[in-house]
Amino acid sequence: MLRFSKLSKAGMIAIIALILAFMYIPLFILMLNSFNEAQVSSWPIQSYSLKWWETASELEAIRNALLNSVIVALGAMVVASILGTLTAFALSRFDFFGKTTVNLLVVLPIALPGVVTGVAFSNTYSNFLTPAGFQIGYFGMIVAHATFCIVMVFNNVFARLKRMNPNLQEASMDLGQGVWGTFRLVTFPQFRAAFGAGALLAFALSFDEVVVTIFTAPPGVDTVPLWILKEMARPTQASVVNVVATVIIILSLIPVYVSQRLSRAADDGK
Repeated sequence: MLRFSKLSKAGMIAIIALILAFMYIPLFILMLNSFNEAQVSSWPIQSYSLKWWETASELEAIRNALLNSVIVALGAMVVASILGTLTAFALSRFDFFGKTTVNLLVVLPIALPGVVTGVAFSNTYSNFLTPAGFQIGYFGMIVAHATFCIVMVFNNVFARLKRMNPNLQEASMDLGQGVWGTFRLVTFPQFRAAFGAGALLAFALSFDEVVVTIFTAPPGVDTVPLWILKEMARPTQASVVNVVATVIIILSLIPVYVSQRLSRAADDGK
């Protein structure tokens, strides 16, 4: 086992602390400013109040934006979970011509700039589908989000499937179980945690997405990130924006935390 001197350990701890401070101090200041009694964000904060939380809770636009974000994120999660799992099975269980290329194409959307994905879908919807009589609406945002959310499910499920023992499925079928029975009783329980972790990460990624949403959101429909982006141009709304951003930070922690726990459970069960 590699051992470090006390000086090396202290140096690594200092570096980690610096990185975490760089990442989270701005978020901490934002959260504190959501309790700032002043209408404009400031530091240091002179007095604290819950009035901006009360104001935010009464705004219907925020509730509508939150509902839109949840609907789109759930839809993208469902689509990504189904397609990502099927793709993971295909690439982990079968060898075929172009397998490496398919793997690359599945992962590529997460590496593309959001503006490229957004423009591509916007052009497809406005130039092809809408003139053909298809009203896209929410479904357009869901599909656009699902393209990069698929990667989250695919990576988790694919990694777990590669570690599974195929002899267990063969033994199940030899004992009389069919394909679906084997999947339900043997296969799915083995990658269930990885599947859940990927689905939750897909939800979190879609919930926070703003760039693709700008290009694919129907007129008059705002998600929470879109609402924040628009309200940032109005200085009088800065304190309410801080409240909404604080809520988003807290809500984003939940699926990420649960996903981490599920990933650990999947690793422990390998």
